[in-house]
Amino acid sequence: MSNEQEEPGSSVLEPVTYWVLYDDGSVGRIESTTGEPELNQPGHFVTEAEYQQRVAELEAANAEWIAEQQAADVARQREDYLALIEAGVPETTARRLSGYEGEAVKG
Repeated sequence: MSNEQEEPGSSVLEPVTYWVLYDDGSVGRIESTTGEPELNQPGHFVTEAEYQQRVAELEAANAEWIAEQQAADVARQREDYLALIEAGVPETTARRLSGYEGEAVKG
């Protein structure tokens, strides 16, 4: 996977990019002017397309996790809000304390 190119009359090599999929599921992008680098953790070199595919998978999984966390936060805020209202706390105070921004409880 080496595409090192030396300009005529120059001893400076252009950096070559290497894409890595590590065994733990993470990815890496390494630029080197000294040839294929040695990996500091278990993994293997892949094509740029394979790297980009894995990055897209990781981004999608991260977006899903964030959405799940946000939904859990909203549910917790609603539960806290309802408990505060039930305890007799004024609605504006219950909203401020719970962080709830949904519809008001009809009483």
